[in-house]
Amino acid sequence: MLIVQKYGGSSLQDSGRIRQVADRILQAHRSGHEVAVVCSAMGDTSDDLIDLAEEVSAELPPREMDMLLTSGERISNALMAMAIRELGGAALSLSGEQAGIFTDASHGRARIVKVTPSRVRQVLDQGMIAVVAGFQGISEETGDTTTLGRGGSDVTAVALAAALKADVCEIYTDVDGVFSADPRIVERARLLESVSYAEMLEMSAAGAKVLMSRCVEYARRHGVDVRVRSSFSDHQGTLVSDSAKDAAVEGTSVTGVAGTRSVAKITVESIPDDPSFLVDIFDMLAHSGTAIDMLQNIGSPARPEFTFTVAEEDGRRTLELLEENRTRIGYGAVQCDGGVGQVSLVGAGIRSEPGVVATLCRTLDGIGIGVQLISVSEIRVSALCRADQLDAAVLALHRIFGLDSAAAAVVYAGTGR
Repeated sequence: MLIVQKYGGSSLQDSGRIRQVADRILQAHRSGHEVAVVCSAMGDTSDDLIDLAEEVSAELPPREMDMLLTSGERISNALMAMAIRELGGAALSLSGEQAGIFTDASHGRARIVKVTPSRVRQVLDQGMIAVVAGFQGISEETGDTTTLGRGGSDVTAVALAAALKADVCEIYTDVDGVFSADPRIVERARLLESVSYAEMLEMSAAGAKVLMSRCVEYARRHGVDVRVRSSFSDHQGTLVSDSAKDAAVEGTSVTGVAGTRSVAKITVESIPDDPSFLVDIFDMLAHSGTAIDMLQNIGSPARPEFTFTVAEEDGRRTLELLEENRTRIGYGAVQCDGGVGQVSLVGAGIRSEPGVVATLCRTLDGIGIGVQLISVSEIRVSALCRADQLDAAVLALHRIFGLDSAAAAVVYAGTGR
């Protein structure tokens, strides 16, 4: 059996944790499995490196930032290989480039274009453990080092598992698996034994931190079974798979509640009375690589407005693009509000269950939370509210839809990865 294991920064907090993880890896290897390991940077290393960069430079050139940030994963990678050897195992560390991770040329948010893991396969064939640096690759076009964006080590692990045709990809974090809500917010969050790709994708997109949405999409596309586990316990965790058709709690179609403050609300005033205006805006944002989530036409006929949301990190760039093209397209003032939160109900067939939206609105209204915007898809219902009201919204909806567990969830480290 071939297993790809990925360990996040909270699992590699210090040298003691690295030795404990190395022992876990060796247990799997000594049980007769081939094991490839993907390591994130230790603890807050990436944040510390960003702080250092800001101390020496007013500008942060994307190419040089990629060169800087990939050093964090290489440090943990080499230390993990050393720890495995110290415990009597055989391991070889590889950079993303050495492992055959090829990407496009987009620094800071590169996408994997192909994986040629011949070097990894060679290490495994020699009976060794292959330890691969996550979050990084090399541009097929320019030959430069690239990074995959926050949480990119998840993508590295799944891509490697797909290329190696691994039996399973295990993502190790600081909680026992995927919960019905963030256990840092909802103490009685329910641990899910299994969840479908589609539900996990929506939960990730809606703010669940345990898996990066790009990782889930890659797993779904290539049929990679992903098991989310804790490196601090022996719990079997949560299986994310196409075979997990319905993980919802009995009696409701709602599987989980997710929330995020990483949202920017964009409002375009005085929109033209011409549908092609939306095409122009969507084309402009698509060319810039900006994804739109919620959207709605609001306002009165006398003052028509168009509102949509983007990721918080894209808010300023979206505002600048709209300002630059205001005269050309012909709309009015543009506003960007970053003080918003998005709470989402996720579950298979949620759209077909009567009363879900009504219950959401009634519950939030009952605790004084005004809903600014609502969007509904086949498996997700999302509502926009004030950022400072988000935790209260998640708690109330989790309770009203009967998702609370009898036992309190355990959070071992506290970072969510």
